[in-house]
Amino acid sequence: QPGPFGAVILGHERYGLVQHTLDLVAKFAAHGYIALAPDMFSRWDGDQEALTRGDISVRISDADIKSYMGNSLDYLLTHPQVDPDRICAMGVCQSGDYPLVLNSVRDEIAANIVIYGGAQASKWEVNEERPEPYESILAQVQAPVLGIWGEDDQVVSVEDMRRLRDVLESNRKTYEFTLFSGMPHGWMNSTMPGRYRPKESEQAWSMILDFMERVHAGEFSDVRVIWRFQSNIAPEYDFSKKVRLA
Repeated sequence: QPGPFGAVILGHERYGLVQHTLDLVAKFAAHGYIALAPDMFSRWDGDQEALTRGDISVRISDADIKSYMGNSLDYLLTHPQVDPDRICAMGVCQSGDYPLVLNSVRDEIAANIVIYGGAQASKWEVNEERPEPYESILAQVQAPVLGIWGEDDQVVSVEDMRRLRDVLESNRKTYEFTLFSGMPHGWMNSTMPGRYRPKESEQAWSMILDFMERVHAGEFSDVRVIWRFQSNIAPEYDFSKKVRLA
C-alpha cells in the first residue's frame, strides 16, 4: 500500500544495536511500519564483544536519551513517507523507559510501548544520569502506555511494575499493562534460545500491533483516562528466586 505510514522509534537492549533489535525493526516493517532504531551507544568506545555478551553494561543519561530519540523523532517527522500523527516509541529491557523519557518532553509521540523494562529499581534512582525523579518524568508523559512483563523476570519485579502502574494512575495517565505467567526476562528475543518463548512472543506482538492500531484509530483521547491491567502470577511469587537465563 502507498504511504504515508505509521512509524516506530525503537530503543535497543543493554547489548547494544544487535541482531535482535534489527529483527524487531524488520518485524515492524513487515507489518507496514517505518521503524528506526538509533545506536544509543554510538559514542561509547568500550569492549563491544563484552557488551554483546552481557558481561558489561553502559548507562546513558536522560539528556542523551532525549537527544538520540529526539533526533530520530525529528527525522521521522520530516520523512515524506511517515504520517506525523502515527509515530510511536518502544523500549525493551534497559531502554524500556526511553519512550517515557522522550514523551515527557515531546508530545508528537502517539503511543509508548514498554517491554520488560522501564520499572526496575535502578530507574527510580536520582543520580548523574537521571537528575529529575522518575516520578516527575512520568507525570509529564502524554501518550497512552502499553506495558508487557513476565512473572519470572529477574530484572523487573511485580512490585516494580505495580509502582510504575501506581504512579501513572496517580497522574491520571492512560495505560494497558499485562503480566505474563511464567515468562522470563527477554522471552521475545529469538537469538537467546534459553529465554525465547515463541507462543507468548507472538501473543505479545499481537498486543503491540493491536494497541498501536487502536491508538491510531482514535480509541484513546485526552478527555478520558483508561486503566487496563491484567496479571497471572502464583500466590507464592518470590522475586528473590528469579534467575537470569542464557
